[in-house]
Amino acid sequence: MQTKYIFLAIVFSLLAGCSGVFISQDSAPRNPPRDLASVPNAVPKVEPVTKAGNPGSYVIRGKRYYVKKSSKDFVQRGVASWYGTKFHGRKTSNGERYDMYAMTAAHKTLPIPAYVEVTNLHNGRKIIVRVNDRGPFESNRIIDLSYTAAHKLGILGKGTGLVEIRTIDPRSPKSHKPVQAKAPNLSPRETSLYLQVGAFSERNNAEDLRSWLETSLESSVKVDSVSQKKQPLYRVRVGPIGTVEEIDRLSNQLASLGIKTPRVIID
Repeated sequence: MQTKYIFLAIVFSLLAGCSGVFISQDSAPRNPPRDLASVPNAVPKVEPVTKAGNPGSYVIRGKRYYVKKSSKDFVQRGVASWYGTKFHGRKTSNGERYDMYAMTAAHKTLPIPAYVEVTNLHNGRKIIVRVNDRGPFESNRIIDLSYTAAHKLGILGKGTGLVEIRTIDPRSPKSHKPVQAKAPNLSPRETSLYLQVGAFSERNNAEDLRSWLETSLESSVKVDSVSQKKQPLYRVRVGPIGTVEEIDRLSNQLASLGIKTPRVIID
């Protein structure tokens, strides 16, 4: 039994990874290299899925995450963050050492390793990173980028950025054409941010939630409908929201109301 507990402790520590769960006060390096913009993208290649960092599921902060069996055709939009000196040199979820100057990233559910193209929705910059870690486990974040990856994407100053991530299939030569660090002549994209707090098959249920939230939040709440499997689905969304900071503030308010897992929507 003792051996079993030791094994479980090792698995948990690897799952926590460089982006960590209990370690705070991360920071940028004092004297980073001057040529970070010239660091090449990760080059997708066929690699076996590692045993370390790829359980069927795992629990962090009381929430269970299910690791995907495949990274094929995965697309996600949301908020990206980055991690730096606090985790530099620490073990990632698959046992590698985190290098904040390499083009790597952490994701909660993609199989490790996986290759992802990340696009900054505000400035059009694109990068390719290799996922070798688990995280981020902060609310409303979908990917944690290395310091260099965040630099190339242009999100270091604010600490976060609105992104779209698309997985790359290394078996398909056309799936990872070289991308420029910044798309030429691309105007900043106007985006609308929302927090989706529920989806119902009955409109009355959605309207009841909307009415209740409007009396509790200092933000507009709306109900829209989409067709899912030829049936209407009524979604309750808070917003539009102006900034990531406002998303975090509203998420904390929603958590105090018992809604702990709102979904960031970027239109």
